[in-house]
Amino acid sequence: MSSFWKKFVIVLSVLIFAYAAVGYVRGNSGGDKSYVSLTVYSEVLQHIQDDYVDAPDIHKVTVGALHGLLDSLDPQSSYLSPLEYTDYKSKVDDKSRGQVGVFLSKRFGYVVVVSMLPDSPAVKAGLRDGDLFETIAGFSTTQMSIGQAQVLLTGDAGQTVKVEVIRRGTQQPFDVTMTYAKLQPPHLLEETMQKDVAYLRVSAFEPDTAAQIRDRLQEFQRQGAKKLILDLRDCASGPMDEGIDTAKLFLSSGTITTLKGQTVSPQTFSADASKVVWKEPMSVLISSGTAGPAEILASAIADNHRGDTVGETTFGTASQQKIINLDDGAAIILTVANYFTPDGKSIPKEGVAPTVPVVPQQLQSVAQLNQDQDQLAPPAPGQLPSADDPVVKKAIEILQNPPAQKAA
Repeated sequence: MSSFWKKFVIVLSVLIFAYAAVGYVRGNSGGDKSYVSLTVYSEVLQHIQDDYVDAPDIHKVTVGALHGLLDSLDPQSSYLSPLEYTDYKSKVDDKSRGQVGVFLSKRFGYVVVVSMLPDSPAVKAGLRDGDLFETIAGFSTTQMSIGQAQVLLTGDAGQTVKVEVIRRGTQQPFDVTMTYAKLQPPHLLEETMQKDVAYLRVSAFEPDTAAQIRDRLQEFQRQGAKKLILDLRDCASGPMDEGIDTAKLFLSSGTITTLKGQTVSPQTFSADASKVVWKEPMSVLISSGTAGPAEILASAIADNHRGDTVGETTFGTASQQKIINLDDGAAIILTVANYFTPDGKSIPKEGVAPTVPVVPQQLQSVAQLNQDQDQLAPPAPGQLPSADDPVVKKAIEILQNPPAQKAA
């Protein structure tokens, strides 16, 4: 270890101990555990320096600790080193760069695919919602933040990236190669399914999605539609405001969502009767790939008894992040507030549960798992559902049954 880093560790430890000593009384009387935690951190750092088998790279240890610190908070918070943050700004923030079209989170310690955009490289490569990435470009994802994963999955159009995938029901990880491509905004899909029942699928929210939905709803009305199926399965990305604005197209009164955080003043978003376009019965389809603005919309419909939500519990990501620049050129992406359902439940912590669950039948064997997953899976991004889609069939059954209809 260089003399500089030895001095740095000594000074840091002294400062931490001094800070802990000054706050010792406060820590005992006020229940503030931060001082105890700092003391433990200093003690561990000292043991690493004094007792580790080799002289440690303290800079590497510190960066690893910072990654772990942010990763322990929630899947969307992350630490980016100066080099990683430079790559993040030059790649992820540059919309002209090629992407693979996946929305990511973390589960079981791995980076996980929440959903994919229609016609994206991820769809063409055969990825599925729920696939775990064991590695991305040769790097293990067990110590990788979402920010780091986004950097690795962004590059020059035409170049490729290899991921190692763990899929539910498979015995061994397998490799998937994707080609970066410039993605086009996804289009809404619509189809009048049965007589007076209209179907509208939203694959992703964009800055003008709520306005597009308003136009489609008005067109459905002109065509004589009296019932609506709004398919939000595998819809996970986009501005949260779009989910709120879309909810206003259906709700004449009530709370849509509330945003709350330690340093964020609570904001309650309410329905606006002047914005309502659709007053007829409706059902909303949701899945484990539903997240973000789609969760806000689905919970607003369900909790205000405007319609049923049919399918599976959503993933749970509706929150607000803030990028904070650090003095050394690094940055942290920090979750500063969560969105709550009208009934007061934290969406990131609990997801949005369906009012009418439709789940695979109880598995009889591991071999049956993939088969049942395929039966329940929503149509691939960019495609309409089949006539045998069990979630759609249940939604139609609910809408055609008068006692299940919900008043506006």
